[in-house]
Amino acid sequence: MIRRSLLGGALAFAGCSVMPPAPYVEKHDWPLTAARPATLPSPPSGPVLLVRTLRAAPGLDARGLRTIRPDGSTTVDFYEQWSAPPPLAVEDALRRWLAGSGAFAAVLAPGSRLSADLVLEGELTALWFDQRRDLVRVAIAILLLAPKAAQRRILLQRSFTAEVKPVSAGAAAIVAATRQALANVFSAIESALAAAVSGK
Repeated sequence: MIRRSLLGGALAFAGCSVMPPAPYVEKHDWPLTAARPATLPSPPSGPVLLVRTLRAAPGLDARGLRTIRPDGSTTVDFYEQWSAPPPLAVEDALRRWLAGSGAFAAVLAPGSRLSADLVLEGELTALWFDQRRDLVRVAIAILLLAPKAAQRRILLQRSFTAEVKPVSAGAAAIVAATRQALANVFSAIESALAAAVSGK
């Protein structure tokens, strides 16, 4: 009887903790988007552009917000993250941005049965907040091809970078700065594509 009482007391004590409960930390999923200042209609006689799957530099496919610390090390936040892997989100946002540029009759995704006049390949090479400089950095390298040309001509090969300073501390400000930097990169890509297409 005494053994049974002691065992019950031990089990009851095991269910209790003298440590204070860990504070609840809310997890945020941030859409990685870029807003165009204006959307233009697609010209029926314009070229058809295929935007292929965007590649990503090592580590940039993680959803957590990436930060470079003052000592140069990198950390990825578990509680503040993008709602989709950055390469997928940036690819979708770029396709939407170019579709609203008024420069192309259509902007296609991989798997489309339509024939493309131009093919855009790209790689996400930077997407992080640098604490050393208090700046968000976004960079994308692209390659524009004319697949129907006799020798599959390269019309443009270039890297585009934008840096934006967050207006305040915290994840929300970093996200807003990242979206602005992404829009700046997209705007530069749009201008470069227009120049390359007109000069072909």
